Amino acid sequence: LGLEIQSKINSHNKSNILRLFKKYDLEDFKENYPKTLSEGMKQRVAFIRTIITEPSILLLDEPFSSLDFQTKLKLEEELYDFLKTKKIRTIFVTHDIEEAIALGDRILVLTKRPAKIKKEYSIRLKEKNPIKRRQEPKFGEYFKKLWGELKDETKD
Repeated sequence: LGLEIQSKINSHNKSNILRLFKKYDLEDFKENYPKTLSEGMKQRVAFIRTIITEPSILLLDEPFSSLDFQTKLKLEEELYDFLKTKKIRTIFVTHDIEEAIALGDRILVLTKRPAKIKKEYSIRLKEKNPIKRRQEPKFGEYFKKLWGELKDETKD
């Protein structure tokens, strides 16, 4: 749909779409209606739909929430590689602390409703790859700090 709106449906983009469907194990489902796909498949299709248009800014709201852990890690790496290559600014909303640390350079912790910025963290890890970031000792330190901030927000 994004390519159609931008009048960018051409043989190059069509072949890219097919390549991405194959890469994300969706090749056999390319003719299926969305209602016949699992939630994880729908997430992968949404990811393809997003990156195929090569946007200048990405707004992602819980993009990996319904994926199994292995697929989530794979897509995190793909997103990282895509953003690094294309140099795209991204606003990434997640409730997953590990995901935020693995992918973020800057994390804003919000209060309960109405949401206001409670605290800002600059994430300074040596690695940029999300899987390698999870292995750094400082990763756990960031997790503890963020969890401490969020614990207060989960009390009723």
